[in-house]
Amino acid sequence: MWWLLAGTRGGHNRARIIRMLHKRPYNTNQLSEALKLDYKTVQHHIKVLEKNSIIVGAGDRYGRMYFLSDRMEENYHLFEEIWNKMGSSD
Repeated sequence: MWWLLAGTRGGHNRARIIRMLHKRPYNTNQLSEALKLDYKTVQHHIKVLEKNSIIVGAGDRYGRMYFLSDRMEENYHLFEEIWNKMGSSD
């Protein structure tokens, strides 16, 4: 998880998405608006997070909602440690 978040250029935005999804499910458009990021940027990060089993999606295309995976929920405390070490304040 460290490499995925702190070891890559887009890690900060991926971490912000994880934090949002920890609160409640969102679709790509809602995340884009809430985080003030381009839709395509969020779409890219969603694909990366899904590929790495950090999040899961449910539903169809545009309205597809994203949730943290069970594994991520169980290890959210590790994410918080990484977030704090990244020096993030969002």
